[in-house]
Amino acid sequence: MSTDKSHAASGEHHFAHHFRSAEHEYVTSKEGIWLFMATEILMFGGLFVGYSIYHSLYPEMFAEGAKYLDWKMGFANTLVLIFSSLTMALGIYFLQRNQPKKAVTALAITILCGAIFMVIKYFEYTHKFHMGIFPGHLLNVAEVKPEHANLGMYFGFYFCMSGLHGIHVLLGMGLITWVLFRTLRGDFNSNHYTAVEGVGIFWHIVDLIWIFLFPLLYLVG
Repeated sequence: MSTDKSHAASGEHHFAHHFRSAEHEYVTSKEGIWLFMATEILMFGGLFVGYSIYHSLYPEMFAEGAKYLDWKMGFANTLVLIFSSLTMALGIYFLQRNQPKKAVTALAITILCGAIFMVIKYFEYTHKFHMGIFPGHLLNVAEVKPEHANLGMYFGFYFCMSGLHGIHVLLGMGLITWVLFRTLRGDFNSNHYTAVEGVGIFWHIVDLIWIFLFPLLYLVG
């Protein structure tokens, strides 16, 4: 549920005045984060719909575009994010059992996994830029020499969807860092972990979106 630092020692939760109880505050906070995540899903859902429409119109072109991607790097990132979901869940689990040191370790590993994901994505992006692969009309046709002249459309989806997802990974890392420092400060315990659970929900959704992005972008051929 929830508590303040001043009540950490006793385990008592001093909930905000506009809530009826600690339970009311906890439930309301979770409903709020799920409502926010619904808007995130709608945003990515629009991109998925657009991708599906154009993929049905130009299946050969999308298959050709996927050949320029390294599925091994994408798969490695998939494993990294799946593991990070486990460590994020463990961070919440350890707080529920008043084991803050273990929670800090789990949260730190989650941040490290996010950093590994971004490093792999950095190498992917820089390699494509070196090859002249850019979205839309910026694609260097003379350098890439694609079979389909409109191959830039595929990479428009690739950079937009993976780039937007990468921004969310960075935001998630920042949020996890915030709750990690608060955990070190002693703000959370078995009666108060709402913020950590909310950040965990965000992180799990970001991971889930990548699980959909990986086959759509890398295995479409």
